[in-house]
Amino acid sequence: MRSRSRRGGGRPTIADVAKLAGVSAISVSRALREPERVSEELRRQIDSAVETLGYVPDPNARALASARADVIGVLVPSLTNNVFADVVRGIYDGLADRRFQIQMGNTHYSGLEEERLLQVFLGQRPAALIVSGLDQTFASRKLLEGAGCPVVQIMEIGDDPVDMMIGFSHFEGGRTATQHMIDRGYRRIGFIGARMDPRSQRRLAGYRAAVEAAGLYDSRLITTTPTPSSVSLGCELLRDALARMPTLDAIFCNNDDLALGVLFECHRAAIDVPRRIGICGFNDLEMMHVAFPSITTVRTPRYDIGRRAVTLALEKLAGNNVEPAVLDVGFDLKIRESTAGPG
Repeated sequence: MRSRSRRGGGRPTIADVAKLAGVSAISVSRALREPERVSEELRRQIDSAVETLGYVPDPNARALASARADVIGVLVPSLTNNVFADVVRGIYDGLADRRFQIQMGNTHYSGLEEERLLQVFLGQRPAALIVSGLDQTFASRKLLEGAGCPVVQIMEIGDDPVDMMIGFSHFEGGRTATQHMIDRGYRRIGFIGARMDPRSQRRLAGYRAAVEAAGLYDSRLITTTPTPSSVSLGCELLRDALARMPTLDAIFCNNDDLALGVLFECHRAAIDVPRRIGICGFNDLEMMHVAFPSITTVRTPRYDIGRRAVTLALEKLAGNNVEPAVLDVGFDLKIRESTAGPG
């Protein structure tokens, strides 16, 4: 094995790799960028030289040469939330065996942080951008419109995409879940929500549309907080809701963490679910199926959205026209024991 060090020191260059492999620098560049375009023997030859020298491609140099880097920027509001973890998993799987790398950004539900990250990402000339939601600030919207690369907005749908959009209607999800509980015979249906970002606000709007249409709206049935969601917060919010409206007989929870907390609090207080209180969540995380009783929830295709967002971006990069620009993948209401109806 030849030494990894080079005469004169410094970082190995593509010219060094070409010299060691006995090929042209153009051949090395092609093998690194599009390995499927070179023979297997040549690829092994170049890979051996890369490993021997410890060569690491310079993404900035490659971006200057090609007008964009082999990077897809991804902006999500949370990296610990299971919902967005599933989205990110879909994105990574969608790029398996592709030359593109992923650059992640966590906006922490902050519009200003999203602006800052977009400025950083666009300065690196990404091949494409995948961003969560459609509620960008004016500055972020302008940055995306001038990005010069495919942009995919995910997890929501709307009438005015920057470029492409894939997701579902949070309003319709909230309305459908609430209407299901009305149809099951519940009449004092509460709403519990945390953080109340724009997606949560649209679920609340869907809930309100359903109860108003049924003549069941009462503002005292709505319990929200800007505090980040958690199971323990669901317990606390149910206590608050019952203190304000002791006769409520069902709860539509903004997400599954809160729904599980509501269930635990009902168990602690010896409140029968679903006869005394029905419970519905949102997202259909694994715990909803295994809870006792199992919890009705709105299933959202998070993994599929991430994977298909990559497909849309790659189609656009290949020069293909993507239609429709807004792709509604819908949702499913998973009806389980927690909304069987009042006793």
